[in-house]
Amino acid sequence: MNKGLCGRKHLPVHPSIPEAEESTQRRNCDVMKRSSLISGLQLKFAQRSWNDTLLLVQRCMEKSRIESKPCEPLVRSLERLQDVLHAPCRSVTRSRLEMIAQQQGMGFHVTEDTCYLTADLFYLEVLLPPCGGVQEVKVALHGEGPVPSESFLKTLRSEDFAAFSTRLKDLFTQYNIPGDNEIKLKLLESLQFLVRDLQKMTGEAEDCDPQQQLVNNNRTGCLVAGKEVMQTAQVTVGASAVPRRLQMASVLPEPLQLDSQGCPVGAPPSEVPGEMLPACFLLRLKPPVPVLSSFVEKLSLITDVAVAQTDQQWAPLHRLLMAGSQSAEETSDQLDLFTVVLPDGETQRYVFPGASWDAPEQRATVVEAVSFTHPAQVPALLQLLRHQCAVNALLRSCWASQSAAPASPTGTPSDSQLFEVRPESSTSFSVTFTHPRTHSLAVLLVSVCGPQQITCRTFGAETSEAFLEDHMKNFLSIPATMKMLLSRLETASPPHPKSHPTSAEEDPPALMEVSQNAAVPEDSVSKTEVSPNPSVTSHLCSPVGTFAQQAEL
Repeated sequence: MNKGLCGRKHLPVHPSIPEAEESTQRRNCDVMKRSSLISGLQLKFAQRSWNDTLLLVQRCMEKSRIESKPCEPLVRSLERLQDVLHAPCRSVTRSRLEMIAQQQGMGFHVTEDTCYLTADLFYLEVLLPPCGGVQEVKVALHGEGPVPSESFLKTLRSEDFAAFSTRLKDLFTQYNIPGDNEIKLKLLESLQFLVRDLQKMTGEAEDCDPQQQLVNNNRTGCLVAGKEVMQTAQVTVGASAVPRRLQMASVLPEPLQLDSQGCPVGAPPSEVPGEMLPACFLLRLKPPVPVLSSFVEKLSLITDVAVAQTDQQWAPLHRLLMAGSQSAEETSDQLDLFTVVLPDGETQRYVFPGASWDAPEQRATVVEAVSFTHPAQVPALLQLLRHQCAVNALLRSCWASQSAAPASPTGTPSDSQLFEVRPESSTSFSVTFTHPRTHSLAVLLVSVCGPQQITCRTFGAETSEAFLEDHMKNFLSIPATMKMLLSRLETASPPHPKSHPTSAEEDPPALMEVSQNAAVPEDSVSKTEVSPNPSVTSHLCSPVGTFAQQAEL
């Protein structure tokens, strides 16, 4: 009698048995084998707890780890098990913290009640009491004592491990300083002096949660708690091919002195102790910002650090702003067409002629970080970045969704008002539209002179330009402003005829009309949502913010 792999007896195979029956026997044997293995596993792990199973998965993950990253399938399995448990027990929290530390490339150590997540220049202490939950989280920089962190504590107590991982990644990136140990310690010391000077310049409030402090107003920013911003920036250190002289002491005297414009007066660089180091300070932008080539040159003039344009990828500004947007799927070299749906169901269509936006002054690149060497350079950098972000926000409003509750479009695309958006300079653009009463072409010229300075001029349409400017500043939305403008024009009294021709200053600019023959197929229209009251509200002055260097502490 022959025995199969599953250990059971089988009838002898006779040459007269058909091949189909032999194949059936093999399949039955395989099924019995799998059933036996599953029964054996169930019996083996019947007495094991979920925590033991999690620890087993972790051990398997460690054994299969390649280089510094764990096995991705096992990581997903562990996360799924932990999500199913939703238990605040200490072993589950400890397991999740260990996995997060490994993903960030950090060390992980455990004592009886405390987990340590360690990096070269800082570490976290997480105190886990035996009864479950998280009692306290502390952060310590190299050479300093641990400091309680409310932001980390809140995320762990709410079991929001994704937010905890994001904050830890930001902190790790911030203190991931290049160089050997000696260089790292010198750069850390220089970075700490820079942070203290920036905090003095911003007038940091003592009763604010450091994690929530963002630069919104002022020349260096007024650190305000709880403000929602579109853009943030983080101060850190990056490697430099050219050695830079960095401060090794505070550049601001005590008490702080201000000039006639209210800016802090710093000591001359020659009077401040410094050292030549293969690095420079970085203003890391989150998320990266598309910046015009003219603005890139201005950034270099402020910092005296040349930007290597050969390493940059250049494209028209509006194309960079569209990147990653679902509404940017249907485009062509000739034009980009978008349909914006307002909350009341009204639709607007925006045309961006490709040839106009390919102009040299609209050439832009995505900037992830700005290099600088002195705290006095930060106010001018922030002002320039705010200016760029104001331009970006207005252009994005022509296709980006800003509505929390999307509305259903009413009517057909042919019933929608059509607008043509063309650049007039690097920071100004025109919106051509049809006057609702006269059915002639009219133009709205928008100029972004600064982060808090937006001017509007109308040609072929009589209305209050000051009202338009206030509306544009408050909402940072072209569709919302155009909806308001059309409504005012439709209800306004017809203009009185003039007996004398208008002056040259009153003539509309020579803008190309929207081609009535350039038919666009309906399936090439991209639809998005926009709200006349976006979350940006009136914070035009705050599209760029800076986290305090020790914001995690």
